[in-house]
Amino acid sequence: MDNGKHGGREPKPASSTRERILLLMKTRGRMSANELAAELNLTEMAIRRHMYELEHAGSVQTVAIRRQVGRPLHKFELTAGADELFPKNYHALALDLLTELDEDPETAGLIDRMFEGRMRKLRDRYLPRMKGLGLKERVEALAAIQNEGGYMAQIEKDGEGRYTLHEYNCPITGVAGKYEQACGCELALFRSLLEVPVERTECLSKGGSRCSYTIDGKENP
Repeated sequence: MDNGKHGGREPKPASSTRERILLLMKTRGRMSANELAAELNLTEMAIRRHMYELEHAGSVQTVAIRRQVGRPLHKFELTAGADELFPKNYHALALDLLTELDEDPETAGLIDRMFEGRMRKLRDRYLPRMKGLGLKERVEALAAIQNEGGYMAQIEKDGEGRYTLHEYNCPITGVAGKYEQACGCELALFRSLLEVPVERTECLSKGGSRCSYTIDGKENP
């Protein structure tokens, strides 16, 4: 007796089924509901329910494939946004490239210049968001910028007009752990954007539980 379960097996959770759908489409390309149903041993109706949710999430889209005879064939394909759902190894690549530069005496000095150049690009990108703002708003804008980059930033303020910016995640911790220039770049960027003294008091890449920056300045009138 299977207690109403198809084939006597526990049904797969929805999230797990959608992961299998995405993996199939990643490896095989466009697939129809019928092809997916046959591959996953599900009904077409069940597949279409999952595809509706995946389309709503922006992970898949429907494409019409014209045929010489008859109506177009409709299949599903992954969107460009779905690429972010699959594993990436950017940090390892970045570390390999930096190590290659670092180990060559002729290019070792380029690393400092690269991080300095990165700081300037980030400063030029974000300075317009600081224009005309008081210190409180600049600190809030900086926290928003960092959160957009995945740093999980929070702000504290004491009774003397000083702020502390805490970052509970470091998306580049693999690079920062080996190259202190990454942390120096962030500190220089904060000082440039806020235009007040900023000091780092704790660092994730040095074993801290977070990256913390004290921001010492008075509110603009």
